[in-house]
Amino acid sequence: MTDYQHITVERAGDYVTVTMNEPARRNALSLAHMRELIAAFREVGASDALGVVLAANGPVFCAGHDFGDVVAADHAQVRRLLDTCTELMVLLQQIPQPVLARVHALATAAGCQLVASADLAVAAESAGFCLPGGRGGWFCHTPSVAVARSVGRKRALEMALSGDVIDAATAADWGLVNRVVPDAQLDTAVQDLLERVTRGSAESKGLGKQAFYAQVDLDQPKAYAYAIEVMAAASQLPDAREGMQAFLGKRKPVWRRGR
Repeated sequence: MTDYQHITVERAGDYVTVTMNEPARRNALSLAHMRELIAAFREVGASDALGVVLAANGPVFCAGHDFGDVVAADHAQVRRLLDTCTELMVLLQQIPQPVLARVHALATAAGCQLVASADLAVAAESAGFCLPGGRGGWFCHTPSVAVARSVGRKRALEMALSGDVIDAATAADWGLVNRVVPDAQLDTAVQDLLERVTRGSAESKGLGKQAFYAQVDLDQPKAYAYAIEVMAAASQLPDAREGMQAFLGKRKPVWRRGR
């Protein structure tokens, strides 16, 4: 794995953990920090890893954009920063591996956007989530894109307009995270979910993840038309045939890559 200044990347067996590692800056997403995250997720995406955890060190999961990058920037520079942020958010959903956010503390603005953009999220009971731009002078326009797709319009607007923090239980109820656990159980819960969502053929799962995001915002007729074509083509893959033959033969399948 590459050496980084703002993050750490560790592999243990089939899984990779990418950790935002600027606790003194509350893991604010500077341009350099986001570029390192992009590089790391691209590297993981091209690897034989089966899953990836997005974690953070320090008292805050992620405080969003680094205002030091923004306050004196001109329009073009801020647009480039936001383009880079969007590239990161989309990349989480483009790589074939499931991406699971491990949220141990407060996730604000683009930090909340990271959680919403991850495929899955597990939060500690002490975690919190907010889009604070509604209380300030720079509205959370781009974070609202991802958050609205997780929690729906009314709840996203409540978060964006009020800027209030919602607790982890509310985040789970609204669909921003998959589950909430006591702080001491966070790592166990993350590992449990990661193992469950990486069972089976990695090739099939990667195609399934990418097809899901391609169809989920289409209207129903277009979504079915797209899904039919993908599923029909996928039936011809070696792992699909292996899975069916194993089922019919009442034996354990042997995947080209997977567990």
